[in-house]
Amino acid sequence: MNTVVFATNNQNKVREVSEILKGCPFEIVSLREMGIDIDVPETGTTYAENAYQKAKAVFDIVKDKIVIADDSGFSVDALNGEPGIYSARYLGEEVPYSEKIKDILRRMKDIPDEKRNAQFNCAVCALIPEGMVSSYGIEITKLVVVEGFVTREPKGDNGFAFDPIFYYPPFGCTTAEMTSEQKNEISHRGRAMRLIRDELLSLFKI
Repeated sequence: MNTVVFATNNQNKVREVSEILKGCPFEIVSLREMGIDIDVPETGTTYAENAYQKAKAVFDIVKDKIVIADDSGFSVDALNGEPGIYSARYLGEEVPYSEKIKDILRRMKDIPDEKRNAQFNCAVCALIPEGMVSSYGIEITKLVVVEGFVTREPKGDNGFAFDPIFYYPPFGCTTAEMTSEQKNEISHRGRAMRLIRDELLSLFKI
């Protein structure tokens, strides 16, 4: 079984990815489990750039293992795409998401329902060391956007980050009201990770 280092200390993300890759011959481990203490500055101007930066920084440490990293964000049309790639840093990295959500809802209190469009965006980058499936290293990056709307109040306890205010019309609820299986099916990270999974399965001829 191949070890895949997921370049994050966010256990919610690790759990999601482990569920998505369940049944595949890949063991997902976090930075903490690898004993890696690193904080990679997100200086890119796109989700793909940030995902690659995080993956490459960890890859340079572990060298002989597959490394996967993601960068995701919540974009609101009525707020000119904010918070976007700065979602985790919106109002400050130490500010809880409950406060970030309150601020967004406050700023949108006069925005009518038909103009409350929002997106969850995600880029996932996988780096495969040379010699594992080919004589050269391989980089795979996948981008996914999920469309929805901003609710007028938080709903649901099953998600994290901005899930409680992201309403997904096909399911008729917020992503925080979904089961983990439902969320993995439609979420930006879930979709991007499945695309990465399919590429890995193909490369490893599994």
